[in-house]
Amino acid sequence: MANDVQPLNLHTKSIGVKAILLAFSIFMLLLIVGPLIWLAVHAFAVEWIFPSYLPTGWTLEWFRKVFEVSALVSAIRYSLIISPIVVIVSAVICLPAAYASARYNYWGRRTFLIMMFASNAFPKIGLFATIATLYYFLNLMGTIVGVIIVQVLGTIIFMTWIPAAAFAAVPKSLEEAARDAGASKFRVFRTITLRMAMPGILVAMVMSFIYAFDEAQGTYLVGAPSIYTMPTAMYAIVETYPVQVTAVFSILLTIPSVLLIGLARKHIIGGQLAEGFQIK
Repeated sequence: MANDVQPLNLHTKSIGVKAILLAFSIFMLLLIVGPLIWLAVHAFAVEWIFPSYLPTGWTLEWFRKVFEVSALVSAIRYSLIISPIVVIVSAVICLPAAYASARYNYWGRRTFLIMMFASNAFPKIGLFATIATLYYFLNLMGTIVGVIIVQVLGTIIFMTWIPAAAFAAVPKSLEEAARDAGASKFRVFRTITLRMAMPGILVAMVMSFIYAFDEAQGTYLVGAPSIYTMPTAMYAIVETYPVQVTAVFSILLTIPSVLLIGLARKHIIGGQLAEGFQIK
């Protein structure tokens, strides 16, 4: 009799666990997809006011209105120009440091990596305020160069840690075999090391672009009132424009990030992102 009760209890617990997981999955789905649905409906709705369950009609007029406002078009242009530059500058600065951190066990290497990681674990508003003081002295306030520098500071963690792990994962035996076959150091690096580490580097570049494209605090502090990117322009949109314009602009803001994550999903799901934070 006791043997019959035990499987029944296990089955009941299994059903309870599945029910909890199902409820949690539905909650997370609503939490993530719900706002996106809300944005999509408002972006194409003529008007949708509570307690009405459906919009009064559908239109593309709000997209036209966004591109008729010169300030919003300027913000889109600045975002699409600055973010790729930030990724390139960050790669030029950080990839050599990532390679050195992966291949050379120099003094202070671990401390350097830990301090760099820890610096991103705290709110940056204090750092941005200090930078703003320095920017006034250097005449960088309200300039594209100033905004690029601020955004590069936030991409260092991605562009150093993830490529460093990718470089460290390349077997040295392959490089040594190529050198023994007569290949030069540069050719070994280009054809073996860089090629095998490229998935990790691409993930780092995608994460850096997303950070730069979405960065608002530092950009607003040092860029306003001359330089407004899409995230900083959202402050004015929410307070000034109809909710439909806000929805359209929010969708436009998410498109580059969604496209890049979609293109890099193979490497992100494959573990390149997680491996980037396991450097030894």
